[in-house]
Amino acid sequence: MIKIICGPKGSGKTKQLINVANEAVANAKGHLVFITDTKRYMYDLKREVRFIDVTDYAIAGEDALCGFVKGTIAGSYDNEYVFVDGIARIAGKDLKDMAQLFYMWEKVSDFRGVELWITCSCTEEELPEFARKYL
Repeated sequence: MIKIICGPKGSGKTKQLINVANEAVANAKGHLVFITDTKRYMYDLKREVRFIDVTDYAIAGEDALCGFVKGTIAGSYDNEYVFVDGIARIAGKDLKDMAQLFYMWEKVSDFRGVELWITCSCTEEELPEFARKYL
C-alpha cells in the first residue's frame, strides 16, 4: 500500500512524515525505514526507525531510487513501513513523469505487505492523476 503526503514546499510534509513514522513505532511488529537525501532530520526520528540518507549511496535518477527502495523492501521480510521523503527531489525528475516508479513500488509493496509513505512537493490539485489514488 502506498500513501502520499503532498503540499507545497515549506508546508510541513517532512515533519508530518516524521510524526507518522514515530507514531508507527508503537504498533509496528516489523522494521521501519526512513529514506531521505539529508541528515537534517536524523535525530527527530525515534531510534527504532532506521534512517537512510541516499546521498551516502550516490543515488542518481528515478531508476536508482526505484531500485534502492525495492532493494530495501526485499532486504528483509521484517520491513513493515518504508518512508521516502521527497521522491522528485531525490530522483531529479518531475512527479508527473514518474508513473512507472509508482506502478513498480505499488506492486512490490502490495506483494510484501509493506506500507510505503511518500512526500510530494505539490498541491493535491497538481498531483498527477495516477498518484491521486494514494492520497
